[in-house]
Amino acid sequence: MQNLRNKVAAVTGAASGLGRALALNLAKEGCHLALADVNEPELHATAAMIGSGVRVTTHRVDVADRSQVYKFAEDTVKEHGGVDIIINNAGVAVAETLENVPYEDFEWVFDINFWGVVYGCKAFLPYLRRRPEAYIVNISSINAMIPFANNGPYNAAKSAVMGFTETLIQELDGSAVQVACVLPGGIKTNIVRNARIITCANPAMSREEAVASFDSIVRTSADKAALTIISGMRQGKRRILIGLDARLMDIWKRLSPVRANLVTARIMRQMK
Repeated sequence: MQNLRNKVAAVTGAASGLGRALALNLAKEGCHLALADVNEPELHATAAMIGSGVRVTTHRVDVADRSQVYKFAEDTVKEHGGVDIIINNAGVAVAETLENVPYEDFEWVFDINFWGVVYGCKAFLPYLRRRPEAYIVNISSINAMIPFANNGPYNAAKSAVMGFTETLIQELDGSAVQVACVLPGGIKTNIVRNARIITCANPAMSREEAVASFDSIVRTSADKAALTIISGMRQGKRRILIGLDARLMDIWKRLSPVRANLVTARIMRQMK
């Protein structure tokens, strides 16, 4: 999809972080936007940052609620006349061991990170099929390949997103709908700051220390990540790695899958 001008893109999780950066950069390409999030004040702030160059609609959507996601798709088509791109970006995290994480928190992560993606794909796909070219972009994570300890629900959900997306790539191959699985490394967003942190990989760390540690080691800005995704869409990529850390971890996992997991766990325990 080389030309994004006058295309209509729906983006979830658009109130902050990567979702906001995607909205701003897609608007610069002349793309009209249907933006969704549960945080309405910040969602409206994103829309205000875009200005008047393109048509922007905002939609309060909890992606864990199937009916709300389907309504989002219907409203997008109703208000924009169609839709060309869906970017399933909304995500959350919880820090705790798999042994101790409450089922409610596990379900919270899966409902948003995995089921939100499934709902987004299935709700928008019938409309995308009506276009001469269209794109589904699902945000997974490098943690789908190399998981981090005390991050099990997120790791599992993002692994499920990767498997779901790669299946969709096969099933839609040859159609007008392209599909991309995005595998970011660390991105400077609020996902850790907003996470339900119970027990960090290093138990000696407080919530504030965990957030500060994440911020200190992450090198990829949300803006750079958004530009990488948009560039990948232009090139028709089906797999988009974001950040040097993601590219190195991808290679490491291929060369030494067991050792990559074990060494990562030791590094996470020593971080402060």
